[in-house]
Formats: sequence, C-alpha cells, structure tokens
Amino acid sequence: MMSLCSKVLKALEGKTLVTAESCTGGGIGAALTAVPGSSRVYKGGVICYTNWVKEKVLGVDKTLLETEGAVSASVAEAMALGARQKLAADVAVSVTGLAGPGGDEFDNSVGTVFIGYADANTVQSKKFHFSGDREQVREQAVQAALRMLLTQYAGENRYE
Repeated sequence: MMSLCSKVLKALEGKTLVTAESCTGGGIGAALTAVPGSSRVYKGGVICYTNWVKEKVLGVDKTLLETEGAVSASVAEAMALGARQKLAADVAVSVTGLAGPGGDEFDNSVGTVFIGYADANTVQSKKFHFSGDREQVREQAVQAALRMLLTQYAGENRYE
C-alpha cells in the first residue's frame, strides 16, 4: 500500500489532492498520510458516512440522494466535485459503497462501490463490485481509489 500511495503522491507533485470517503471511513487519507511528506500534496478529506454530511458539507443534492441513493455513480461524482470545490484542491477522489453487512433499498449488494474523480477538466466515476468481508471490501476500495487517481491523473491504464 505504501508503494501505491508513494506513486500517487509523486504523480500529483505540484498539485493538491483531497478525499471524500463514505464506506472507507478515512482509509484513503490514512494510507496517504502514512507516507512522509504527503502534506505537500494531500490537503485532507471529509468522512461523509451519512447522507446528511454528503448533502450539508459536500453539497450533494438531496433529491439525488433520495432518487438514486448514496451508492450511485452520480453521488460519487457529486462527492468528488463537492470535495474539490469546498476544499479548494486540484484533484479529488470519492468513495461511496456498501461494505456490509447488508445491501440498500436501491438493490445494491454488499461489495458495490462507486469511486468518483474530479479535476479541473473531468468529473467521472467507476463502479466496482468487491468480494470478501467488510474489511476486505473497504481495503479493496481504498486500493481501487488510489489506482483510479493514477489512471486519471497520471495516465496509468489500470484499475486492478
């Protein structure tokens, strides 16, 4: 994980990065800040575990949360965009999903995770379905978010 975080931080050198994390509960921020000197790139993040925080802090539209659910592509994108704007950063990554024990009212099953990305030119998301227990889903989501940063910002073509 340290190697992956170091690659992300090196790729974003000279830029600022923020996170908006729901199901990972700060795992991306914790992984990044384990790297010495990470504060040159990583500004911080918002742990937005509830819809209230997504709406009131990040500016995710309440109607979007009610009609599509927190675990959706459009919410992941709105979270990334909101974090980037509210925290005044060059790049943002967001994670929203279901680590368990149950699914949601929108028929998303455990392991469904959407990762959002926003920079000055792009806002997008990708859907993942991870397997394993709660901790394994969260760990896979953290790694996928870090890889998405490399793919989107640094041009590395992989989501493994």
